[in-house]
Amino acid sequence: MDAKDLRIVFMGTPEFAVPSLRALVGGGYNVVGVVTSPDKPAGRGQKIHRSEVKIAALELGLPVLQPEKLKAPEFVEALEALRPDLGIVIAFRMLPEVVWAMPRLGTFNLHASLLPQYRGAAPINWAIINGETETGVTTFLLNHEIDKGGIIGQVRVPILPEDNVGTLYERLMTTGTSLVTETVDRIAAGEIRPVEQQHIDEATLRPAPKIFKEDCRIDWEKPGREIVNFVRGLSPYPAAWTEMYREGDGEASSAKIFSASFEYLYNLYGFFLHDRNQLRNFIISSSAVLIVAIPKFSTSTFLTFGERKAGKVGPRCIFFTPKDNKASNTITAFCSYQAILYMMGKSLMSFKPNTSFNFIAMTASE
Repeated sequence: MDAKDLRIVFMGTPEFAVPSLRALVGGGYNVVGVVTSPDKPAGRGQKIHRSEVKIAALELGLPVLQPEKLKAPEFVEALEALRPDLGIVIAFRMLPEVVWAMPRLGTFNLHASLLPQYRGAAPINWAIINGETETGVTTFLLNHEIDKGGIIGQVRVPILPEDNVGTLYERLMTTGTSLVTETVDRIAAGEIRPVEQQHIDEATLRPAPKIFKEDCRIDWEKPGREIVNFVRGLSPYPAAWTEMYREGDGEASSAKIFSASFEYLYNLYGFFLHDRNQLRNFIISSSAVLIVAIPKFSTSTFLTFGERKAGKVGPRCIFFTPKDNKASNTITAFCSYQAILYMMGKSLMSFKPNTSFNFIAMTASE
């Protein structure tokens, strides 16, 4: 059967699904309907928000269904009326059998990992958090278990040292688009031989559960490289964060951390403001430095980072102006972390609101 003759129902919600939808329509495939999430209020003004998939579908002139409940009789009837041959799901809700079994050729899903690894809602985040150097995209047939259907196709994608969720998301989205159209062609040609995800030792698999705010708190007791991967794996969304305490102040504030790197540095030189008119030099001797960026934060000189625990004192920071640009709006902070920071004096300077700066923590281990 010609793939362009298949009556396709497309199901998805976020931006990640949009390029695949556009590629199908642009490639001449017969998308007869789009299923996406209902409109809902969002943001400070609680304005009605339409999903990215709905916006694209309307631009492409496609019929849109937005069921509150996927088992609702009126939705099931509307779906049956489309007479679908094939269902495609990308970043959507868990489907009941009455929906995924309806198309005569079944329904396949695009997942942003190399299944069976990283089953779950946040595969891109967890792959980076766990320090993986490779991931990919997978198409698989839906069945009764989440992310456990027969695998149709996979494409491997390297995770670069500088990648975060945002950059890897973009590459997987592009790669996934090609895999979706390829999978449709193979199904139409009767060329698929799904590889069942059975007889797998579950203990060897890494899950990718949904991430909540408390999961994003940085544990400063972990090795430096793990902290870097943790920050990368949550940037730009939902973002890693840490508590911050001004010296002598019992109240905690917090800051989101969007970038980090782990560097080997020796005899690192810098200087800091002893007062508003005088610069003082200091030297840090360390074999490893963890560099973390904290944007738009206003503070006094000394801070403690991390959760306060009984019997433990958190790291302390000192801020200084960059050596190559004394007038820069970027402030850099050096902080001892499992190491001792030698300082020749104290900065008396306070920073203006919305000042951006880097937080640097020295760590004794990778």
